[in-house]
Amino acid sequence: MPTKKPAKNGKKDSKNGSLYSAGDFVVYPAHGVGKVTSVENQLIAGQKIELFVISFERDRMTLRVPVMRAEHSGLRKLSTRKVMETALLTLKGRARIKRAMWSRRAQEYEAKINSGDPVSIAEVVRDLHRGAAQPEQSYSERQIYEQALERLSHEMAAVEKIKPEAATAKLEKLLNAA
Repeated sequence: MPTKKPAKNGKKDSKNGSLYSAGDFVVYPAHGVGKVTSVENQLIAGQKIELFVISFERDRMTLRVPVMRAEHSGLRKLSTRKVMETALLTLKGRARIKRAMWSRRAQEYEAKINSGDPVSIAEVVRDLHRGAAQPEQSYSERQIYEQALERLSHEMAAVEKIKPEAATAKLEKLLNAA
């Protein structure tokens, strides 16, 4: 049986040799913040495969990611406080809205959200935020904005160990002050 490579940060769970252990919060780019509930072995197509079992409470979803494919799928640990501070600085910046068709911009925004990068997600939130004096958003703009705000606030809440609602309030306060 081949040996596993250690994580980039060199940390491995000593019990089973995997990158994450039960109780760790992780980010899966397409779904946001989840919690590793266990690392289990399953027999799939006659092969024994080790899987991370990740629970996403707000979506009431459980995802199983093969340990060997975890890094390739984009699964990562929570961002550091420094990365979150950079994302918050991005929110304070000036909105950079391109003069492209909405459908093209929407695709770019979706790609940024699904990248899982907090700074890219903060760019989407910043660009789509509307103040009280600004015109209303279209339905699709509002949907993308809310999805980005939710992803960013859930990661911020996990990093700072606060409730997602408190993180959302903090982000909105920052946006309204900018």
